[in-house]
Amino acid sequence: MPGVGNPESRVMLIGEAPGRSEDIKGEPFVGTAGKLLDSLLSEIGLSRKDVFITNVVKCRPPENRDPMPGEIETCTPHLNRQIGIIEPAMIITLGKHSTAYILNKAGIPFRSITQEHGKTNEATILGVKTLIFPTFHPAAALYNALYENQIREDFQVVKEELRKRGIVKP
Repeated sequence: MPGVGNPESRVMLIGEAPGRSEDIKGEPFVGTAGKLLDSLLSEIGLSRKDVFITNVVKCRPPENRDPMPGEIETCTPHLNRQIGIIEPAMIITLGKHSTAYILNKAGIPFRSITQEHGKTNEATILGVKTLIFPTFHPAAALYNALYENQIREDFQVVKEELRKRGIVKP
């Protein structure tokens, strides 16, 4: 599953791995978590056509488990090529696995998603100057109201960062 959206976008969202609905449809974030993601994007004046959405792991892990290190290692060359082609001004990581991979790639130590979410990190990844913005995976927000409030607050910070950088209009 390569990803969807606008390959010329200045904003890239990176999730963890496809779930059941995504595996069936062949597109990231189309299930319940995808509906929440669409809502979050809408709240900040964006839609799927304005961003590029992909995952760290391109195939669904068995039984929807977390991606294993070997799976991440196998799939990240594809993700690295996507970053190099799209050259996003902002990368929004959705969940711990994508956040850990992208922060580590930027030379920034990853502690936990609860410590990293909502913080901006200016970095260069694969020669691309970008702003990394970690937040919770939308699926986590579906199961925990606290995370839902935090991800909504995080997306408001995304909106302000995009405005400050002239990526979206005020």
